[in-house]
Amino acid sequence: MAIDTDTARRVAHLARIRVEEADLPRIAQELSGIIGFMEQLNAVNVDGVEPMVSVTPMQLKRRADGVTDGGYPDKVLANAPDAREGFFAVPKVVE
Repeated sequence: MAIDTDTARRVAHLARIRVEEADLPRIAQELSGIIGFMEQLNAVNVDGVEPMVSVTPMQLKRRADGVTDGGYPDKVLANAPDAREGFFAVPKVVE
């Protein structure tokens, strides 16, 4: 898919980027190159390839998934504009 100058102008407008008229052909060529590379990537067969977190094999660090109250609820509720009975008080939003 080739990007023409008018499309490059529209992309620049949508991205809120000021591009001089003289630079539009170069921008259109660069965008066409990006689209061409994406088309090449879409042609690659990735069936059976596991998703990776990193290019090096590694395990993500994990912590125990335990529910706590944070240990200092009074300090947390001190930031609330309205707190009642140990909870954040919020206005009713359902009619």
